Amino acid sequence: MRFELTPKEFRRLLDLVYIGNWVLNSTRGNDRFQDYDDVESKLFGLCRGGGMSVLVEQRGGVCVPSQAYVDGGIHEAIACYEDNVFFELLAEELSRRDMNYPDITDDNYEEMIRRIGEYMEEFEVSGVDHLILDNE
Repeated sequence: MRFELTPKEFRRLLDLVYIGNWVLNSTRGNDRFQDYDDVESKLFGLCRGGGMSVLVEQRGGVCVPSQAYVDGGIHEAIACYEDNVFFELLAEELSRRDMNYPDITDDNYEEMIRRIGEYMEEFEVSGVDHLILDNE
């Protein structure tokens, strides 16, 4: 398979592959999906001949994203995504709890959305600072 990308498009593809591999493998420890690591390595290896050699380094004979790449802002994008997912899931779970964990139906959907919205507004203002755990 062959396709052509501009340098800018290729750089965006590297970001997508890195982020995707991070999502799939960052929490797996030694049980990583090696085939995704291999694809990432293959794509980053192309940086050596394409004027983007600063984005790749070799470790143990394998091409990996360089420290310059990793430190270049990609993790800020991942952190923003993780924060959004965390707060959205937390708002939904708290809303479901408040409603006694119903199955979502046409009858209670609007109420669920309203509650989620209220929690999201609070999280945007205060994060988790106002959450209190009740041990009873």
